[in-house]
Amino acid sequence: MGDQIQFIVEKLNQEPFKKNYNLISFDSLESLQLLQLLSDVLGEIDPKHAVDIREEPPEQTAKRMLNLLGILKYKPPGTVSDLSAFRQGLVTGSKAVIHPVLHWLLQRTPELRTRAYLARFLVKLEVPAEFLQDDSVAEFNKQYEELMEAFKNLHKEHEQLKVSGLSTAEIRRDISAMEEEKDQLAKRVERLKKRVETVQNHQRMLEIARQLRLEKEREESLAQQKQEQKSQLLHAEQKLQRAQVQLKEMQHVVADSKPESLMKKLEEEINFNSYLVTEKIPSEMETKKTSVYYLEKVVAEPAMTQADLTALQSELDEVNAQINQLIEKRMITYEPTDSKFSMYRQQASIISRKKEAKAEELQAAKEEMSSLERQMEQKSSRAHELEGSEVLTEDEFKQYVTKLRGKNTIYKRKRLEIAELTAEFGILQRTEELLRQRHEALQQQLQAIEEKKGISGYSYTQEELERVSAVKSEMDEVKGQTLDNMSEMVKKLNAMVAEKKASLAPVIKELRQLRQNCQELTQERDEKKIQYDSCVAGLETNRSALEQEVKGLLEECAQEESNYHYINCLKRNLEIQLQRAKEEMKVYVSPDPQERRRAVREQYTRIILEQENLGKKLREKQKVVRESHGSNMKQMKMWQDFEQLMECKRACFLKQQNQAAIGQIIQEGGKDRLVL
Repeated sequence: MGDQIQFIVEKLNQEPFKKNYNLISFDSLESLQLLQLLSDVLGEIDPKHAVDIREEPPEQTAKRMLNLLGILKYKPPGTVSDLSAFRQGLVTGSKAVIHPVLHWLLQRTPELRTRAYLARFLVKLEVPAEFLQDDSVAEFNKQYEELMEAFKNLHKEHEQLKVSGLSTAEIRRDISAMEEEKDQLAKRVERLKKRVETVQNHQRMLEIARQLRLEKEREESLAQQKQEQKSQLLHAEQKLQRAQVQLKEMQHVVADSKPESLMKKLEEEINFNSYLVTEKIPSEMETKKTSVYYLEKVVAEPAMTQADLTALQSELDEVNAQINQLIEKRMITYEPTDSKFSMYRQQASIISRKKEAKAEELQAAKEEMSSLERQMEQKSSRAHELEGSEVLTEDEFKQYVTKLRGKNTIYKRKRLEIAELTAEFGILQRTEELLRQRHEALQQQLQAIEEKKGISGYSYTQEELERVSAVKSEMDEVKGQTLDNMSEMVKKLNAMVAEKKASLAPVIKELRQLRQNCQELTQERDEKKIQYDSCVAGLETNRSALEQEVKGLLEECAQEESNYHYINCLKRNLEIQLQRAKEEMKVYVSPDPQERRRAVREQYTRIILEQENLGKKLREKQKVVRESHGSNMKQMKMWQDFEQLMECKRACFLKQQNQAAIGQIIQEGGKDRLVL
């Protein structure tokens, strides 16, 4: 366990996590933090799982993690009960569950990242068998499986290319070699052009060769078209044969069938379908709904502890005991009429079960018959196809046509290259013949000269001697170099072996001693670890039990304290109310009128009388106002009209005064002018 935690801490402190944990801080993480840490590690493997679990319901978090762990093929240790405990521990964030999962994930992160990536495309979607009976759904499912297989092959090729990829240096060397070869070919073409130019009518010969090549290509294309048309004709004939066979089979079926038999079959099918619709499917739907309801109810409930399970088990035992008591009472109060009804009920239940079983058998037989019919169609189509080639589907035929077109282009290109090489070969062959003729003519002249000089065969002997001496010298050089290299290599290897032996001898001795010490320390560590684990387990169980007990006592204490404070508050309120009631009673009973007036009852009575008197006065005033409202409104209207009239008179008066003042000023001005 210690090595496991140390490995987890080391991996989490590295890239890309960088958590900066130590053994103590990691061991002190809470359950929510451990779940977030597990979610981060899963998010590094699959980016879709990089989420904050605080923003996600606990049920969704557990479902998401379990789904990804199932895809990654994580196998929890233990039996089926341990598996349920594993799920419960994953929901609650238990260290005993999350630590092994983290250790397993961090050990093989690159492999699991690749597996998660492939799972997005290779986890097959299961389609029910009844849906596959539809031709379009079956065709889509087949295309889906073919695409999945194609993806597998492409991924394998990609991995192989990544492993066996060429380096940049090798590619550069290949490019330089190809460039050199290109230069050599260009020089060779130039030399051949110069040689051809010396031949008479070389342009006309080249034109004739090009026309010949074009005609050959045309002939090949026509032959290929003829072959394609033959294959199309063959496919059409096979299709026609299959259609004729199907037509004959349908005619045979129609000829053998009678209206009574058809009606009987239809009635049976209608009865069976009505039974499925009215009885079987609704009952199955009800059972499914009830199971879903109970599962949702179980999921909605919080995580259950061992105490809750014990309480539920005790309740279950009590209910079972009550059921047994009721059964015993019923057996005691047994009556004949009940026995008849129970017998009829049993017979009815037996008949209904038999009916359901027969319906299921009939459904299975129909599915099997449909599958057998499909197999029969496949076998018949294969039997019809034995006479010719295999009939391709539309997609396969398209793929075949595309491949054929690609091969056709490659074939044409290669054929063009072959034609060019053939033309070049013819030119070179002609050049070789011319050069051979010249060489023979020169050899004859040389022999004639040698015969004249009396040294016939001298040139041939001289050439042979030179050739043999050159070959011998090359062989001697190669042998000498090989022997020197081998001797040097042997010396180097012997020296290296001796040096390594000498340097490794003390290390091997130390290693033997260290191995013995390591074995002893490992054995001692295992013993101490076993003791430590047992001690830790005992202390952990005691601590958890004490924590549960302390938690229960604290909750009980808090509840009792809150009840105490609540009761004290109620008591105080009741005392205050009782005191006020006593004082009020004392004041009310007192013979002193002044003291009695201080009573709350007297005060409220006095206030009520005052308010009643005030209400009476206001109602009388309201009555007077209502009676004089019309006359007052008329008077107010008259006063408003009078006010407007007086305002108009004032304005007229002011205007008249202004005009009189202006006329006086004008008269005074005229008098002054006359005086002047």
